[in-house]
Amino acid sequence: MKSRREFIKQTSLLAGSMAFLSIRGNAFADVLNDKDKFFLPKLDYGYNALEPYIDAVTMEIHHSKHHQAYVDKLNDALKANKIQGVTLKDILANTSKYPASIRNNAGGHYNHSFFWKLMSPNGSKEPSPALAEAISSSFGSIDNFKTAFNDAAKARFGSGWAWLIKNSDGKLQILSTPNQDNPLMDIAEVKGTPVLALDVWEHAYYLKYQNMRADYINAWWKVLNWQEADNNFLAK
Repeated sequence: MKSRREFIKQTSLLAGSMAFLSIRGNAFADVLNDKDKFFLPKLDYGYNALEPYIDAVTMEIHHSKHHQAYVDKLNDALKANKIQGVTLKDILANTSKYPASIRNNAGGHYNHSFFWKLMSPNGSKEPSPALAEAISSSFGSIDNFKTAFNDAAKARFGSGWAWLIKNSDGKLQILSTPNQDNPLMDIAEVKGTPVLALDVWEHAYYLKYQNMRADYINAWWKVLNWQEADNNFLAK
């Protein structure tokens, strides 16, 4: 009889071997395969690697079920609407021209792909000097920024995301979006380049934290990969 830990480990390895697209910076989502389909990105770590802050069962379900469903439904919606050869960046930049099925699932695919890279068991635990200076310039201090970001995540009614973005003026700004919307979409109230993103849908935390969203938000900082945030901040 296999232990649950062994089952989770094997499931993680299987999911990694079956995933065809690995996330690599901000260009990850523009790749289509030869059949004109998007793929579920593999993770850079096992489902249990973020324990005890993000539990293995939640990670497994979140990645292999929820994210996979967004990918599958996006592919189905593109096929149903006879749309070929588009990148995810194209879809997000022209969201208003697409039906809700494409908007929601393209957003879900991008947001989750972006989110996975921002977590790591071994990532940098502090922002680079350049990002730290930008955060302090915009919010007064790192602690002030974290408080404001936490407040945005806690205040999002229902399901959605909290974001740190670099706006068109090059300044950092905190915002939240509903459902699977994001600041790259042409329908976004506030647009900008994502630097950080936190998923506050209940499926991201409910198994471990139940209705205590604030506890999940606080725990997330323990696995935040600041190096990836730095990469996003410096991206053109």
